[in-house]
Amino acid sequence: MTRDIIVGVLALQGAFYEHIKLLQQAATEVALNDGQRWKFAEIRTVEELERCEALIIPGGESTTVSLVAARSNMLEPLRDFVKVRRKPTWGTCAGLILLAESANRTKKGGQDLIGGLDVKVNRNYFGRQTESFEAPLALPFLRSKVGEDGSDRFNGIFIRAPVVEKLLPVIRGEQTGEGAFDETVIAPAKAAEGEKAKKQVLRPVEVMATLPGRSRTLKEKIVALGMADEVGDIVAVKQGNVFGTSFHPELTEDARIHIWWLEQVRDTLEDQDQDR
Repeated sequence: MTRDIIVGVLALQGAFYEHIKLLQQAATEVALNDGQRWKFAEIRTVEELERCEALIIPGGESTTVSLVAARSNMLEPLRDFVKVRRKPTWGTCAGLILLAESANRTKKGGQDLIGGLDVKVNRNYFGRQTESFEAPLALPFLRSKVGEDGSDRFNGIFIRAPVVEKLLPVIRGEQTGEGAFDETVIAPAKAAEGEKAKKQVLRPVEVMATLPGRSRTLKEKIVALGMADEVGDIVAVKQGNVFGTSFHPELTEDARIHIWWLEQVRDTLEDQDQDR
């Protein structure tokens, strides 16, 4: 029996087409069981979201995506998808902000969060659009691919990029302690209940990538804490079913992160099938 594995890309605003293009390229590298096949779809409605096994929330403008999602009555279904049903979800740049449980440099009431990652994100950490940059990143979880410069590093593209400022306690519910800070918003509580909640394991946040060297504003803090410069800014994290990157892999021609993520999706679905 043929089974379509539908991976959606939220298409309310931002670089959704670029993600789909790299997903199609990546799918040729990811083996599936006989009778299974990948299918990629732009997602704009609750009905379309319901058909998905996994979801990407692309880069763009997080406030705009949040407002459009609210007007489309998609915020609660998205929270259910990520935090209750625990479907594999990846957010890039603006998507990382939306998937954080806390975000600062945000006026209260001006940004709704989906949540799913127990982190505090600093929005527009590196500055304005004109201060965007590219940097080679060491991503040990990816397949090695030596480029023309002799390096297998991934080219990270940072455009008005956030960083993960803080790893938060792993809890079921709102990160209420973060709500006490000025210009900080938190995601509303949304979690499984009853027997389903008992089966879900709360996992810690894994740091998947850092950008070597800290910004000037944090150098004094690093010295005070005795931390090495190479600790770097956190630019990729994973917690259970949720993955977030502050950079834009979809704006490169390198499909390795998309390949890795599809492999994560495939393995998750296989585990779920075995549990049934």
